[in-house]
Amino acid sequence: MSLPPLIPRSVLFGNPKNAAPDLAPDGSKIIYRAPVNGVMNIRIRNIDGSDDRPLTHDTGRGIQTAFWAPNSRDILYLQDRDGDENWRIYATTGAGGEPRVLTPQAGVQARFIGFDHDHPDEALVALNDRIPQLHDVHHLHLPTGKLTLAAQNDINAQGWVADHNLVVRIAVVPQPDGGGAMLHRPDAASPWTEIMRWGNEDDFLVSPMHFENDNRTLRLISSIGTNSGELRLLDTVTGKQTVVASDPIYDVSGILQHPRTRKLQAVAFERERTDWKVLDPAIDRHMKALAALQPGDFGPSRRTLDDRLWLVNFDSDDRSVAYWLYNTETGEGTFLFATRPELEGLSLANLQPVSFQSRDGLTIHGYLTLPRGVDPLGLPTIIDVHGGPWHRDSWGYNPESQWLANRGYAVMQVNFRGSTGYGKDFVNAANKEWGGKMQDDISDAVKWLVRRGIADPRRVGIYGGSYGGFAVLSGMTKTPELYACGVDIVGPSNLFSWQESIPPYWEMFLPVLHHRVGHPVTDAEMFRERSPLFHLDRIAAPLLIAQGANDPRVPLAESRQIVAALKEKGLSVEYLEFADEGHGFIRPENKLKFYGAAEKFLAEHLGGRYEE
Repeated sequence: MSLPPLIPRSVLFGNPKNAAPDLAPDGSKIIYRAPVNGVMNIRIRNIDGSDDRPLTHDTGRGIQTAFWAPNSRDILYLQDRDGDENWRIYATTGAGGEPRVLTPQAGVQARFIGFDHDHPDEALVALNDRIPQLHDVHHLHLPTGKLTLAAQNDINAQGWVADHNLVVRIAVVPQPDGGGAMLHRPDAASPWTEIMRWGNEDDFLVSPMHFENDNRTLRLISSIGTNSGELRLLDTVTGKQTVVASDPIYDVSGILQHPRTRKLQAVAFERERTDWKVLDPAIDRHMKALAALQPGDFGPSRRTLDDRLWLVNFDSDDRSVAYWLYNTETGEGTFLFATRPELEGLSLANLQPVSFQSRDGLTIHGYLTLPRGVDPLGLPTIIDVHGGPWHRDSWGYNPESQWLANRGYAVMQVNFRGSTGYGKDFVNAANKEWGGKMQDDISDAVKWLVRRGIADPRRVGIYGGSYGGFAVLSGMTKTPELYACGVDIVGPSNLFSWQESIPPYWEMFLPVLHHRVGHPVTDAEMFRERSPLFHLDRIAAPLLIAQGANDPRVPLAESRQIVAALKEKGLSVEYLEFADEGHGFIRPENKLKFYGAAEKFLAEHLGGRYEE
């Protein structure tokens, strides 16, 4: 038995051949992202595949997301400057030409708030141009680019929902205890009144979605009075709530509605894999037809207004994401493309859902990827820790898991306490446990793998980005006996300096950070104990640290200060800094440089394979 041939890093981490298609609401054309001279740009083609051509010619970091406006004419996308997250809105049309900058203000972050097919030339966008900490909502007239104030943020709102006339009707306002309040107004001229309030225990699982067709009934996710995030209907006049769909453990993760009538048709729960619950019998046969098109978990991402065509994405663990067009009239699907067709036919690994008990009795879920071609015994092992931390790992194609498994490592992705999707009790179990019980869950995953003989206890590495990077540094300082090396990508090293340096538009989020992570004054002793920067004397193994210079979430200083301190103490550290990146790496040349360095570093300290 032997490992399969090495998959080149360029195949796994270079630009995809095709990515993220979007279907025009009128069903006439498709846009998608693809490389143009090595940079990701927007391409367009007719629905039959003819007249396929590039629309944009960006030469920088590329275009990361693009979509059709409801008018089936304008194509919108966001771009920042080298990862600073001050997003600007751009527009182009199917005719091509120079894209228009619709929000040209420097140092301002733009966000999309809402669209509606009954107002196809309009959009609602939020800008923090008046006060950096707060976003005001503006009407954007797409043909002219004219911006008109729709809701000035004098109420400290962090989130907004508009009705189908593009009138801002719902505002979510953070509260000093880390909870929130939902405000409502019947029209743009009326004052805001509070219609809901929740405590900090429910904060991550109360989220307004959008109005039903009557512009009175609001769909929302809520865990108030229960553990999991349920799909509910809220009558904004009477305050009455009705539960539509729920699960005792798992939160609602998505919905399907009719593109024109807005009728609710299906609800998704992300368990070990994505499960759809059909609510409208009219689509039952379509959902069954989709499930038969190819193996994997599927999700319709766009439907034409006449509901004749559905654009559907399929995610599988052993092949790249694929896209299909489904015709509801014929019940037939047409394959569009896979994002990385070069992977087809290669020996990719499978993600196995696993679970184990933490030392204090919680059920911890995760995904284990084992290398093909070798017995799963005594393997070099990587614990791959997700960011957020209020996020989760999911089943499906994961380039890092495939990369590491192909190099000979067992890969464990742990949904430690605080990971979302498993109800509020699981999230709340992580309050003020950064570097504490959250880290214990990760340590327990290592011990679980060792007990089963899968992991060689002398060859375990820890790897992660953002919060995952913090977990790497915490693991290396809290449990140095577990790890032979660590790879930290844009991870905070000092909880004091990290909280002091958050971007201005996160200031409304500070009560949540104080409740969930801790307060630098009242929890100063805990911050010092849990901040890896203050415990470098405990580190016993080499580190690789990588950072984007323009990162607004985890600033450059977080990596520089720990690298300087490690070098001063004579400890082993390699450091990569990218001047044109932010919170993560986008440019393919930077990604390939990082993964090349990480691969060689891991091979040196854990014994896996690497590509020269």
